[in-house]
Amino acid sequence: MYVAVKGGEKAIAATHDLVAQARRGNPNVTEIGVKQIREQMKLATARVMNEGSLYDEDLAALALKQSQGDTVEAAFLMRAYRTTLPRFGSSQPIDTGAMAIRRRISAAFKDLPGGQVLGPTYDYTHRLFDFTLAADGHQPVQVEEAAQPLDISMPRVPDILGDEGLMEAEVAPQGDPAPTDITRDPAEFPAGRDTRLQMLARGDEGFLLGLAYSVQRGFGGNHPFAGEIRMGEVAVSFCPEELGFEIEIGDITLTECQMINQFTGSSDVPPQFTRGYGLAFGQSERKAMSMAIVDRALKSRDFGEGAAFPAQQEEFVLYHCDTIEASGFVEHLKLPHYVDFQGELELIRKIRREQEERRAKAAATREGVEA
Repeated sequence: MYVAVKGGEKAIAATHDLVAQARRGNPNVTEIGVKQIREQMKLATARVMNEGSLYDEDLAALALKQSQGDTVEAAFLMRAYRTTLPRFGSSQPIDTGAMAIRRRISAAFKDLPGGQVLGPTYDYTHRLFDFTLAADGHQPVQVEEAAQPLDISMPRVPDILGDEGLMEAEVAPQGDPAPTDITRDPAEFPAGRDTRLQMLARGDEGFLLGLAYSVQRGFGGNHPFAGEIRMGEVAVSFCPEELGFEIEIGDITLTECQMINQFTGSSDVPPQFTRGYGLAFGQSERKAMSMAIVDRALKSRDFGEGAAFPAQQEEFVLYHCDTIEASGFVEHLKLPHYVDFQGELELIRKIRREQEERRAKAAATREGVEA
């Protein structure tokens, strides 16, 4: 029997108060501010901006505070807000080659024009607790060299290989059409690379990381090399219709990764390296690297390699990497499904009754034969 739940509105209003109370925590502890989150949790805010598909550090910090640090819920808040914003047009393609670099490394070449720039990274830490951070008023060491990004231009490693003809060329599609906008038009399969990169860019970092790991463990046809990872500020330009020329409207922090993969060639293409590409908001190296590995895996059909492994299955990867879609579909199971479950329950009971009746008849038949 289905009985309607009463008093739902009042109960829901009460949960809002409980969430606010849980979010605040102990009132004797100083409340964390949005500016503190923005300045001191940049890696978390970068993840929220990526999966929320909106570059705004203040809003990402607010979303993290409102969601108690739940990055998936924070990304959901960002996407919901994004849908309310007017759109004035599209910015011009950014030039990451002109990036004001804060960090730039290559695992493929030791000596690079401009050198290796380690920058801010946890790669060389020992993963031991620093208990001095728990002390109020702790002052970090100031590093003057890290205060400003480098103002010298550094060529990208894949471009160096490209000059020798050893790297797969990036050629624009015929006519160089405007890229698909997945926020306005649903994805269609088989998807173009512009669609794939957009969906990967706002895909769940953990999901992409797992797929990238699967490729490295052998569930993929290529072993990648980190050709270059760079992080820094890039200028964003916009061309207003009323002006007719480009103007710079600001700078954003980006992480770019280009993975290098071997390709033995074919009858038409000589042996060369191929690339996987990742680009993410903020300092998001793990995301950009995972994205680049999966991007190359999804290009397998382009090189006649087939699609035998999970990371090479386009629909599987792109449909399931979306943080918000995945969260919504899983978490909707918490909503009432009383009628559906009652139907399943009655079906199970009916099947059990029928089984018991058949067993009883079979037992009676056996007894009759024995008699």
